[in-house]
Amino acid sequence: MDTFALVVTILVALFFTYTNGFHDSANAIATSVSTRALTPRAALAMAAVMNLAGAFLGSGVAKTVSEGLISTPHGDKGMGILFAGLVGAIIWNLVTWYFGLPSSSSHALFGGLVGAALAGGTTVIWSGVVDKVVIPMFLSPAIGLVVGYLVMLAILWLFRRANPHKAKRGFRVAQTVSAAGMALGHGLQDAQKTMGVVVMALVIADVQDRGDAIPVWVKLVCAVMMSLGTYAGGWRIMRTLGRKIIELDPPQGFAAEATGASIMFGTAFLYHAPISTTHVITSAIMGVGATKRVNAVRWGVAKNIILGWFITMPAAGAVAALCYLVVWAAFG
Repeated sequence: MDTFALVVTILVALFFTYTNGFHDSANAIATSVSTRALTPRAALAMAAVMNLAGAFLGSGVAKTVSEGLISTPHGDKGMGILFAGLVGAIIWNLVTWYFGLPSSSSHALFGGLVGAALAGGTTVIWSGVVDKVVIPMFLSPAIGLVVGYLVMLAILWLFRRANPHKAKRGFRVAQTVSAAGMALGHGLQDAQKTMGVVVMALVIADVQDRGDAIPVWVKLVCAVMMSLGTYAGGWRIMRTLGRKIIELDPPQGFAAEATGASIMFGTAFLYHAPISTTHVITSAIMGVGATKRVNAVRWGVAKNIILGWFITMPAAGAVAALCYLVVWAAFG
């Protein structure tokens, strides 16, 4: 196995993790920044640290990515498939970041891997794709919407007699905790996805065997790159999540973040399902905002975001397939 191909693939995987960090940093901190619970730089620093910590909390999601979506390809062809899948995901991340669209880095990666695998003639484990990706893609936003709505209703009822100004001050403090929970869940979910790809590259290169534990250095470098990307910040997407869907106040921000964090931890630990943190927090914001009044949510913006969710996997897959064909034609 060409060591150079392995090194290049790992470097591209780490760059994907970096783009994932700045693309998805808004997921963890947009609500707390928009409600002024945290300053932007303080929020980014907190999110970077919690992303780093979250990456070490488990390995179930990484195992799903490395073994449950496509059959492990072999040789230079296999490394080319991973390379092309990552490039497809990176390109889609950069395009959606440029337009400020909170699309899913996770689904960009999954779409890229599947598209490159199909172009390269590698078996796609469709049962795994459906069970671990497609079904959660539909269920997690629906759950986020409903739970966010219910959590906000509970807060409104519990604090119905509280002084509004004191309550808002209290929820600004509480948002520090809920935003940290979101960042921890993001590290738990998204850093593991890249770990899974790096592990697959190591298996293809015969550096380790299928089913071996994730090396500590893989966890560390993926976590660090995710944290660096998070600290870089994705301001374009942050404005969309924090302001364009609905103007949030501190209680609403806390409800959305608490909902998103709970769903991410539950799916990671109970089902090992690599869900999209973007889908979860965006739908939670919509659910929370709907308690104010249905038309308080800017559904036109929400519609464009949801449309982006549905085209992410096929778009990233198409780019990855094209990239694989180019790479194979040039170096095959």
